[in-house]
Parts: sequence; structure tokens; C-alpha cells
Amino acid sequence: MQQPADLDEVRASYDRVADAYVDLAVGRLEDEPWLRAALDAFAEDVAGLGPVLDVGCGPGHVTAHLSARGLDARGVDLSPRMVEHARRRYPALRFDVASATDLDLAPRSLGGVLGWWSLFNLPREVLPEVLVDFAQALVPGGQVLMGTHVGDHDVPRRQAYGGVPVTWTTHRWLPEQLVDMLTGAGLEAVAEVRFPASGDQPPQVVLAARRPRPPLPG
Repeated sequence: MQQPADLDEVRASYDRVADAYVDLAVGRLEDEPWLRAALDAFAEDVAGLGPVLDVGCGPGHVTAHLSARGLDARGVDLSPRMVEHARRRYPALRFDVASATDLDLAPRSLGGVLGWWSLFNLPREVLPEVLVDFAQALVPGGQVLMGTHVGDHDVPRRQAYGGVPVTWTTHRWLPEQLVDMLTGAGLEAVAEVRFPASGDQPPQVVLAARRPRPPLPG
């Protein structure tokens, strides 16, 4: 799989923002009932199918939420500093440093893969390859659950999370573009939940897609 040209810059940027990200409680779920509902539906659907991988887990709160729902969940993140926070906060869970573009996933080894607002830095030509990799790693009935920013343009960022200097690009996608990529990877759509713009936040979308089960005999 091709590696993003800005991979090292993005890693260094997330290392710089990791402490502020945790201090500001970014992405926490306590005040997000609709997001919790999407995660809980995913957890119920893939229960018993195998391990779940949270790709771009950040400081680990979503991995921990899935684990509390009975899943064998582990997290990976590009940023070593984010992984340090995750390991400190949730010592009973497994977290590793890895890029979404270099996971070496075994075929049919996972019940679910999560890309929870963690794939938007991937270049437009790279994301489809990553989703194919996710799809091939799923057992039949396993699901990909992804959330991201909605739009049809790229947003270069030079600071984030309280003014910390960063160098990355947020690639915004239209929901139908993401659905096309997921189905192109061999998955079938399960659910789509859209959230309107709020304050300075653009619209958001959560999408679930499943690896088809073989037809029943007869």
C-alpha cells in the first residue's frame, strides 16, 4: 500500500497536540448520546464475531467504550504520544503504534474495524486502499464503522486544539463518496447517520458497512 507523503509530519503534529487533546477532553462521549448509540449498535452487531480494531484510537476512550460493551477491542494510533496516553488511561487494554496504511491485517481475522474521526488525514488516493484492507480483514458479517467530517474540499491546518502548531490536511468527504468506497471494497451498507453543522464544526457522518455473509443453503 502506498504511504502518504506527509506521514511523518502528521505523526509529529499529533504528538504535539496529544497533551492538549487529552486536557481538552476532545472526542469524549459523555455528552454525545447519538454517537454512543452508533457505537453501541456496532458493538451489538459484531459481538461474538472476533476482535475489534480501533484504528486511530487517540487516547483510547472509544476503545475503552467498546471494551465495556463486551468486545475484545484494541487500539492503534500513528502518534506514540497518543498511545502513551491511552496506555496510561486504560492499562488493561492493548494499544500499539501503527499507521492505518501499514497494519498487516490477516484476512478474516477481525469482527470489526473502527475509523472514528481518524481517517480524514489520509490522502484521497490512499483512503480507498485502506478501506479495502479493512474489508479483507473482516470475517463474514464483520463491520467497518467510520465517522468523519462532511464536505467536498480539503482544509489545510496549521494549528489545532488550543493553538498548538500542526501540519496536516483534513480531507472532507461527501457521504455518498464514502458509501461508494465502502461498497467498492466489497462491503454492503448497514447504516448512515448524518449530523448537521454545529457552531464552528462542519456536518459529520457515521457510516457502517458489513462484509456480506454467504447465502444460506437451499
